Amino acid sequence: MSGNQNYINHVALVLDASSSMSHLSGKVVEVADQQISYLARRSQELDQETRVTVYVFSNEVECIIYDKDVLRMPSLKQVYRTGGMTALLAATLKSQRELAQTAQLYGDHSFLTFVLTDGQENASHRCTDTISRKPADLVKAVAQMIQTQEDNWTLAVLVPDQMGKREAMQCGFPKDNIAIWDATSTDGLAEAGQVIQEATEKFMVGRTKGIRGSRAVFSTGADAVNSKTIEAAGLTPMDPSAFRLIPVARDASIREWVVESGLTYRTGCAFYQLSKSEKVQARKQIAVLEKKTDKVYSGPEARALLGLPDAEVRVKPDHNDDFTIFVQSTSVNRKLVPSTRLLVIN
Repeated sequence: MSGNQNYINHVALVLDASSSMSHLSGKVVEVADQQISYLARRSQELDQETRVTVYVFSNEVECIIYDKDVLRMPSLKQVYRTGGMTALLAATLKSQRELAQTAQLYGDHSFLTFVLTDGQENASHRCTDTISRKPADLVKAVAQMIQTQEDNWTLAVLVPDQMGKREAMQCGFPKDNIAIWDATSTDGLAEAGQVIQEATEKFMVGRTKGIRGSRAVFSTGADAVNSKTIEAAGLTPMDPSAFRLIPVARDASIREWVVESGLTYRTGCAFYQLSKSEKVQARKQIAVLEKKTDKVYSGPEARALLGLPDAEVRVKPDHNDDFTIFVQSTSVNRKLVPSTRLLVIN
């Protein structure tokens, strides 16, 4: 594909409009409108074309806006109405099947869908255009669809509790494409809007690095990294002679341990292993180590690989069997954690 082809994003919001959402309906419109104005701004800043589709679901599933240029989107105020039950599976299937009919000519197209629900599935088997009257068949159909989606499709869901998360996992949603939100209050919905926005930011920045889809859209940590995402981000490993990996044997400050290991300490030359959830500033560099090969990847692409925005963000060390995250230290006194490793770049 030639480098001058457009990035075209097809972003869909699939919104629960069952009667239990009625106390939040004003906030749903506000959050959706905020997401749309954010998408419009970022599309212009990143020079990506974004087209928005909105589905609502209760007893039936309805597409109320289809593949419309984000710069021309109306408010959802006129079109979002609540009432009825929760046809969650039917909405997931219908949205993905219909979007799959969208033309993908002349451009690098990518599909990102967020499904938002405040409750459990209870109505899909009654929908007029459903494929089956049996709930188990619908679960199987969603799982099969997710499994066979191309690499330029990202499907994520926000559910109200652990039970919703379990059900979403049974339906084949990747665990890092499932987020739990507080469906009892407008504050909870505002936070869900923030989570969607951060995930979208990660997705759009990833697009500029050649990443076409994600199975860890809500994750900012090691579990977002695998050999495919490394390849897609265009990362090349550092020259092995350009760095040293030093085991940390005891409690020590970072400068003390570098010097004790016979190396020269310069501010910013040492990267500590991320061992607990912590905030990482925008200016801090990130390095990623592939455990089985000890290959190290660094630079701005490594930051994008983890889905980190160019702003301060909380990062989790999330257990990943294959990769370890290292964060640049600019403090000489940072205490190192024994049994971790220190990365020193010459």
